[in-house]
Amino acid sequence: MKLDQSFMDFMLHHQEHHNRSYKFLVLLEAVQTAAKYIQYFYQTGSLKNVMGETGITNVQGENVMEMDDIANEIVLHYLRRSNQVIYAVTEEEVDPVVLNEEGGRYFFYYDPLDGSSNVKHNLSVGFMFAVAKKNSDGPEDGHLRKGSELRAAGIFLIPNGVFTLALADTGVFRFHLDETMTYVIPENAERLIIPDNPKTWELSFNSANRNTYSEKVQKWIGGNEENFAFRYMGALAGDFHRLLSNGGMFMYPAIVNHPKPEKNRPKGKLRLLYEANVAAFIAREAGGCAIDENGQEILEIIPETPHQRTALYVGSKTLVADIKRSLTAK
Repeated sequence: MKLDQSFMDFMLHHQEHHNRSYKFLVLLEAVQTAAKYIQYFYQTGSLKNVMGETGITNVQGENVMEMDDIANEIVLHYLRRSNQVIYAVTEEEVDPVVLNEEGGRYFFYYDPLDGSSNVKHNLSVGFMFAVAKKNSDGPEDGHLRKGSELRAAGIFLIPNGVFTLALADTGVFRFHLDETMTYVIPENAERLIIPDNPKTWELSFNSANRNTYSEKVQKWIGGNEENFAFRYMGALAGDFHRLLSNGGMFMYPAIVNHPKPEKNRPKGKLRLLYEANVAAFIAREAGGCAIDENGQEILEIIPETPHQRTALYVGSKTLVADIKRSLTAK
């Protein structure tokens, strides 16, 4: 009888193959344990009456769901227990959370529950994260890392029980929760590659906002959308999950023409560190790419603040390159 390889066994062999320490393994064990508990609370949330709003707003000015709070506390708890993280940047806290400033080796950026407006409808949400490493040469100044400096990024799709992980210069792999609540990778599973085949491409964006985008983006959509299947779940984690399998592009353009000027987002709405960088890093390792409203590679944006926002165009290289030409046209 052949059994699927567990996530931890996969990572153990990966670390040994590259002659690396087990400290990264300890961190990822904490992360997957947190994901399992978030999965449990999500699946039982209706029975525990924790699927509503808290009545407060977070640092982003968004309504906080009870599950947002629960998920955030779960992640912070297991990050603390790991003793591997210097500080964590989370969507739910104004400032970075200092965890193990003296002995930690990693910086952790995360959104504990991406797409939490879907919670009350029991639809898919995501626990998105990215990991950067402490300087090995010279003193560490604790600066916010740009995406190209990440060592790993991942998305747990909840409650679907699917975990997508990208490892720097290694590839992207997908794990599934089995009946024993163990993340496993199916036998003979191959690394994920974003299809660069127009026959399978999907286009994903909030169509209700199309008239608020720049004229360049509106023109591109008008000339291209009929060539693709249209899919939009309203959660980056879920929409990007589909894109990895089918190819195409997820877009969250800057909002510049809203009839209510106070709702314009000229720099974009997605958070750079724990949303856009996660998708961009995974896309890069899967053979795709990601850019912002100016055509700059997402992974090369130097973060200035923990909750910095950006527009995002991510997906198949050919398609992203095409919209880049429109965005940068004079």
